Amino acid sequence: MLKNIEHVFFDLDHTLWDFDKNSGYAYAKIFSLHNIEVDLKQFLKIYEPINFQYWKWYREERVTKKQLRYGRLKKSFDTLKVSLSDDLINTLAEDYITYLPDNNHLFDGATELLEYLKQKYELHIITNGFEEVQTKKLVNSKIDYFFNTVTTSESAGVKKPNPKVFHKAMNDAGAVASSSVMIGDTYEADILGAIGVGMPSICFNYHKAILPKEQLFVDHLLEIKKYL
Repeated sequence: MLKNIEHVFFDLDHTLWDFDKNSGYAYAKIFSLHNIEVDLKQFLKIYEPINFQYWKWYREERVTKKQLRYGRLKKSFDTLKVSLSDDLINTLAEDYITYLPDNNHLFDGATELLEYLKQKYELHIITNGFEEVQTKKLVNSKIDYFFNTVTTSESAGVKKPNPKVFHKAMNDAGAVASSSVMIGDTYEADILGAIGVGMPSICFNYHKAILPKEQLFVDHLLEIKKYL
C-alpha cells in the first residue's frame, strides 16, 4: 500500500481507454466508407507494431504529428502491398482521427477503479495523445467527470517522459511528486517519466513487458486497489 498519496495521475490510451480495440472499429468504419478492400485482421496485425514504433519516434521528436499520421498508414499498406495514393492515405488519416473517439471501449475494471479511487484521491490525466481527440475520448466514454485536470503533451510543448510534462501536470493539479502516483502502461514514457520527477508509479503491464524487479505493476486494473 502506497502511503500519503493525494493525487493519482493516469495515462489514457492503453491504460484506461482500450486503444487497440477502438482503433480497430475506427478502421473498419473508414475502410468501409472508402471501399478499401483489405482484410482488417491482417491489416491490424501489421499496423499495430508500426503504430507503436511511430509513437516511439514521436515521443523522441523524430517525427511530427503529421508524419506519424501519414507514415503509419503508408508503411502498413506498403507492407501489405496495397497501393493507395498519397491523397487517399491523408484522407484516411484524417477520417481515422474523426471516427476514433466515437468508440468508447475501456479496459476491464476501468470505471470501477475510477469510482473507487475518486472517493479517496484527486484524479488527473497526463497524455501524449493528440489534444483534439483526447477530450472527446474522455467525454464519449463517460469518464471525463472523474478527472480534475487533463494535461496533454501538446499543451506542455513536450512529450512524456520529459519532466516538463509532469511538472506542468503537477502545477495544474496543485500536486507535489511525493504525494502523487503515476499509472500508465508504457515503461519508457509513463514510468521513467514519473521516476525522473521523483513520483511513485504503477505500471499497467497487460502486455507482459519485462520490468525492473523494484517496479510496482499490475496485470489488471482492479489490482491497483491493493496499492491505493
